[in-house]
Amino acid sequence: MDDTGVPVKIPQTVRRIVSLVPSLTESVAATMPAALVGATDWCSHPADLDVARVRGTKNPDLDAIRKLRPDVVLANAEENRAPDIEALRAAGVAVWVTRIETLEEAFASLARMFTYACRTGRPEWLDAAERAWRAPAAGPRRTAIVPIWRRPWMVVGRDTFTGDVLRRLGVDNLYAGHAERYPKIPLAELVERRPDLVVLPDEPYAFAPDDGPESFPGLPCALVSGRLLTWYGPSLVDAPALLRQALG
Repeated sequence: MDDTGVPVKIPQTVRRIVSLVPSLTESVAATMPAALVGATDWCSHPADLDVARVRGTKNPDLDAIRKLRPDVVLANAEENRAPDIEALRAAGVAVWVTRIETLEEAFASLARMFTYACRTGRPEWLDAAERAWRAPAAGPRRTAIVPIWRRPWMVVGRDTFTGDVLRRLGVDNLYAGHAERYPKIPLAELVERRPDLVVLPDEPYAFAPDDGPESFPGLPCALVSGRLLTWYGPSLVDAPALLRQALG
């Protein structure tokens, strides 16, 4: 069964994989590149990825996916739409769905995905990633808000992988207790919360030195790689050190 509890019939040998999640695409490319035959237009790592493109995570080309004859399609409960997953399954395509909201879930989910959905061994980079995250956070804890969009302003809320990554680095999301996972919050309220830090990733909105920090006068802002903050895959190996440096 995949992370959502759905039984998935996977052949004993997996030779053709389509990934609908950028971080899972990078994970497969780093582990069994010859098996990866399709990915979304948003799958940007590795930079030299040369596979068939099947549009986006929210609007995949289902006919193109079927024509690739995948042994398994890799998806995610948050990033991909349930109707698309159901349509592929109705067409007889095996779809393995991950559900990841914490680092520990990422480590466990990726290990299961490679073992059962990809029919391969546990990758060495996954062991390295677990080792990299064992060190506890140093120094006093800080509070933060994490905008992910503007016009309207949206921030990271409850039960997110991003929030757990920051928590492990000693940074507590002020909106972790919000009822929504990605709530819309007026800018005035965000500024009034007076966080110790405003974390501005470069995805999904591409915050930049001249696009974002000016909205939070007097508040420390940290521009960070969205890949390091939100992707679960080989990037987890270097993420702790690079994020600590970026967060200051």
